[in-house]
Amino acid sequence: MSACLLIIDAMNLIRRIYAVQEKQNKNIDFALSATNNTACNALQKMLRAHQPSHVICVFDSHQQSWRHQLLPEYKEGRKPIPEALKAYLPQIQDAFYEMGIESLVTEQDEADDLIATLTSKVTQKQQRCIIVSTDKGFYQLLNAYTSIYDYFQSLHMDSYYVEHKLGLKINQLIDYWAITGISSSHIKGVEGVGNKGALALLQQYQSLDNMLQQTQSIVSEDKRLQKVQAHQADALLSKQLVTLKTEIGLGFNLKDLRYQTK
Repeated sequence: MSACLLIIDAMNLIRRIYAVQEKQNKNIDFALSATNNTACNALQKMLRAHQPSHVICVFDSHQQSWRHQLLPEYKEGRKPIPEALKAYLPQIQDAFYEMGIESLVTEQDEADDLIATLTSKVTQKQQRCIIVSTDKGFYQLLNAYTSIYDYFQSLHMDSYYVEHKLGLKINQLIDYWAITGISSSHIKGVEGVGNKGALALLQQYQSLDNMLQQTQSIVSEDKRLQKVQAHQADALLSKQLVTLKTEIGLGFNLKDLRYQTK
């Protein structure tokens, strides 16, 4: 029987729910309790909709990662998780466990890399994965066995959907972000090229490596290509930062995540 692993980007889900509940409830305890109930209801809906054989919720560690070592200002200025919600997370994790859903969090890894590793290990065995998140960084993981579900828009995305939407192949996305950068994470990319310029360059040269290998006679005719070569170090650092790790040691097997209703 074919397996299907449902991977929930837990903080992506919980923080969005909490933001709504915090506005609706002046009492912080009510907001936290409502967040817990709403998150559990969301998981129940996803379980019914996707009928997975295996499930896991992946949490951020809230610690600095290897990306901060390469770029100290990485994610600088992002609104931190509210302290009350941070302290309440173990209760939410307990509620998930009561539903038969395990939570995964480590001190040294980002949730994105954990999710990428889980996805890679499952799809290598030609089993299916569904990633529940609104984070576009997971687009790089899309393939014949992996899809992404945006719970808040009830939107199911596969590689065909994303390639049609962005005008790029999945294997070009990392190079695209390496050039455009990701402002919300303080990853600057190559200044002065922009989204349209990066798209045009990738459609013409296919990859960042090809752009960097072009001869001076070709480069001299394209100002955008000149900028990419002039800022090669920035582009390569950005590419390293946006690339998700897929080889983290997890210490458990897929069978440990089998979903059984309680």
